[in-house]
Amino acid sequence: MTPARALAVLLVPALWAVGVVTSPSHSPAAPPVAVSSASTAPQTGRPNIIFILTDDLDAASIPYMPRLKALLVDRGVTFTNYFVSISLCAPSRATTLRGQYGHNTKIISNDPPASGFEQFHRFGEERSTIAVWLQQAGYRTMLAGKYLNHYEDQRHTRYVPPGWNEWYVKVHGRIDHEFDYTLNENGKLVEYGDRPKDYGTDVYVRKTVDFIRRSARDGRPFFVYLSTHAPHAPATPAPRHEQLFLNRKAPRTPNFNEADVSDKPEYIRRRPLLTRSQVGYIDEHYHLRLQSLQAVDDGIEAIVNMLQATGQLDKTYIFFTSDNGYHMGNHRMITGKNRPYDEDLRVTLIVRGPDVPAGITREQLTGNVDLAPTWAELAGAKAADFVDGRSLVPLLGDSPPTMDHWRRAFLIEYGINPSINVTPSTPSSSHQADSLESPDQDDLLTKFLPFLRHSHFAVPQFFGIRMPTQSYVEYSTGEKELYDLKTDPFQLHNLAGQAAPGLMASYAARLKALMTCQAASCRTIEGSPLNSSE
Repeated sequence: MTPARALAVLLVPALWAVGVVTSPSHSPAAPPVAVSSASTAPQTGRPNIIFILTDDLDAASIPYMPRLKALLVDRGVTFTNYFVSISLCAPSRATTLRGQYGHNTKIISNDPPASGFEQFHRFGEERSTIAVWLQQAGYRTMLAGKYLNHYEDQRHTRYVPPGWNEWYVKVHGRIDHEFDYTLNENGKLVEYGDRPKDYGTDVYVRKTVDFIRRSARDGRPFFVYLSTHAPHAPATPAPRHEQLFLNRKAPRTPNFNEADVSDKPEYIRRRPLLTRSQVGYIDEHYHLRLQSLQAVDDGIEAIVNMLQATGQLDKTYIFFTSDNGYHMGNHRMITGKNRPYDEDLRVTLIVRGPDVPAGITREQLTGNVDLAPTWAELAGAKAADFVDGRSLVPLLGDSPPTMDHWRRAFLIEYGINPSINVTPSTPSSSHQADSLESPDQDDLLTKFLPFLRHSHFAVPQFFGIRMPTQSYVEYSTGEKELYDLKTDPFQLHNLAGQAAPGLMASYAARLKALMTCQAASCRTIEGSPLNSSE
């Protein structure tokens, strides 16, 4: 690709995604609809809220999204200690929708019968989500993109959950593919093919931009939940981005293909060093991920442009994050998630909005359990009493609470825990719990040798607590991990075997309490001082 072509690709306006500018292979799009009438529409004074959720986004890829940086990072607050409790799609999304830890949503895996859409629906949890709370408060609500895993498998393909005024979710076709699929569009099934304009992220962005335009015209506050499939594997890029980042390699952090794993749990110790071909696979996967994110970046610009055009930008909060992180060669693991390490658990949350300071970071311990109560407070809506998380609104101003007056521990979960009352068919033993998820969803070892999925590479169930500067994890095997993240941010040196017994006992007691916490008790336990080293 010539330098001029590369520059053109990088600078292609985000309005391409919404049909204002078209690809040369398309017939010209209709001219944009006039939006000037929005300025005369009655306003309620309540802010709009837009949530942009990527899928499997690692924090290291964010610098490759220039529009995200210019329009959100430089204009808002970045939360650098933001975590997901379960590093897996469906459990994380259920937590986002209800503000509860996984042991309270009972969504602990992607797949039925233990979890995913089927369990969320069967337990009636859709009847009380952030969408329902905001709709009851007078908001127009829309979800475009990915909902919960296996929603596309359910029989009633025209089903729209409670709380959503508009709904654009895939019902046919692989959930993580960007072409050749069918959307449930408010109860109507609409097919999309393999043309460039059918690219999934662009379609979801067009739906979002149109929803913003119409909502602004009507003068009603709105809530948008835009959930892209990017950069989830297979990480299909938009055709216009296929030649970018071809030589970009995955980050070679100190724990990439970790040389000495003798202090790690057995499932890590059993892993051999990565081979040259496996490292090559990781690098190829990485540049595809970066390519797929460029359409998301275009979409951010398109959304901000429409907010500006409709006079809504200064009254809109925009939240950007991922459902979980992603490891790529870290600790000898090829590619995947659902491990108790920061690559998988720590994601970035960025917030822009009215009176939010520009271009600053917050280090307070935050998580996906906090999103629903935050949005409810911003909207003046009533959140359900079952919410475990806390509103982040105090952290969005100029004088946030100090670290000592905020959360001190955040729960990490994976597997069956005593507080989960699930159906009898749900696995209950630690051996069965190992089969809830394959060791690495995109791991070459399990992709080409599926018999290894439940062998000695399988991950035992684990629970832990992430503190501002420490991480403590207990496995069902009896193994433990403890890291001092101030001196060892890449979790190379497990201190569990040399820490003072009293310290380990205090961590274990805090973890035990959080594993069964509910609602206000979670916040109380999280906020209590643990020891002088916190």
